[in-house]
Amino acid sequence: MARIDESELILTQGGQVYHLNLRPEELGSTVITVGDQDRVKEVSKYFDKIEFTTQHREFVTHTGYVGKKRISVVSSGIGPDNIDIVMNELDACVNIDFNTREIKSEHQTLSIFRFGTSGSLQSEIPVGSLVASTHGIGLDNLLHYYQWENTIEEKGINDAFMQHANVSDGNIKPYTFQGAEILLNHFSKNYHQGITVTCPGFYAPQGRIVRAELKFPELVNKLSAFNLQQHRITNFEMETSAIYGLGKVLGHQCLSINTIVANRIQKTFSTNIAKDVENMIQRNLEIIENI
Repeated sequence: MARIDESELILTQGGQVYHLNLRPEELGSTVITVGDQDRVKEVSKYFDKIEFTTQHREFVTHTGYVGKKRISVVSSGIGPDNIDIVMNELDACVNIDFNTREIKSEHQTLSIFRFGTSGSLQSEIPVGSLVASTHGIGLDNLLHYYQWENTIEEKGINDAFMQHANVSDGNIKPYTFQGAEILLNHFSKNYHQGITVTCPGFYAPQGRIVRAELKFPELVNKLSAFNLQQHRITNFEMETSAIYGLGKVLGHQCLSINTIVANRIQKTFSTNIAKDVENMIQRNLEIIENI
């Protein structure tokens, strides 16, 4: 196998992958990603044992155990660009030999869960609800730098979305990936399920007007109204489609779970985000421990 050059996969003198500051043995096979670095300790406080912690820039990692399951919780920061770093470096930890810089002959699959916050696009999914994403539709451009093939279902959803949303003006080219059904099946009771749209920004890309005028002023209404057979868009945020896309490219099982902190149709916002996030963490960990 071809050796990966030092400039292409950057490792520290201590043998850690550069941005995450992780050695392969310090990563659990179940990974939780959170955007906020301060949220890492809010997850790991429920671990029965914490065996390792590290931080480099906004990337904080705690590895430990919930029961017999070894889990790493990693902060990604915000947006698809950071997800590109996190997903590639998590994969490198398990599928590249850091000594020889060669791809391992046997592929290891990680189970990767996103614990996020999100805005609802359906009036009946109120603030405080939990949403597990069946698919991610990306309005960013990250996955267009990678080679991949959609399933027939993914392509059908993407084609229907492009026709419905009318954002494909040459600058935006949506892409669609499915989450891991094997993980999603565990998150049905008391969880809403639906498509999550991933935006490359928080303001205009999510239809917010502050001072700058919007190019797509009907975006929120268009997303809310999308319906294809059993598929509808439940929420939007800034990471899911990138996680699902790179999960498919790199061969990992990924599921995004968000707590709703804003309802863009009802124009409401959470009065206690910390409580909503805490509820999500507790409920998700109870399920993950038994998967």
